[in-house]
Amino acid sequence: MNVRTNLMLPEDLVAEVDRVAGPRGRSRYVAEAIAVRLRRDLQREAIIASAGAWKDHPWFPTSESVVEFVRDGRRDGFDPWADHEG
Repeated sequence: MNVRTNLMLPEDLVAEVDRVAGPRGRSRYVAEAIAVRLRRDLQREAIIASAGAWKDHPWFPTSESVVEFVRDGRRDGFDPWADHEG
C-alpha cells in the first residue's frame, strides 16, 4: 500500500531525478533511494548496538586472532554478505 506524502526537495535535485527516472518515475526512484539509505542506516545501527558482543569469545582471545580469522575467510573466498546455509 502506498502512502501519499509531501516532501520539500531542492529544485535542481528534482530535475536530475526526473531526468534519470524518466516520465512518471519520480516516486519509484525516490522510494528505491530511500530504501537503500535506510538499509545502510539500519545496518550501521545494528553494528553499533552489537559492538563488543564477542569481546570475551574463546575463538578470539586477541586482536590478532580476529585479523587472522578475517584473512582466512578472505583467502577462502568467504562472502559475509551472501546467504549461507547452516
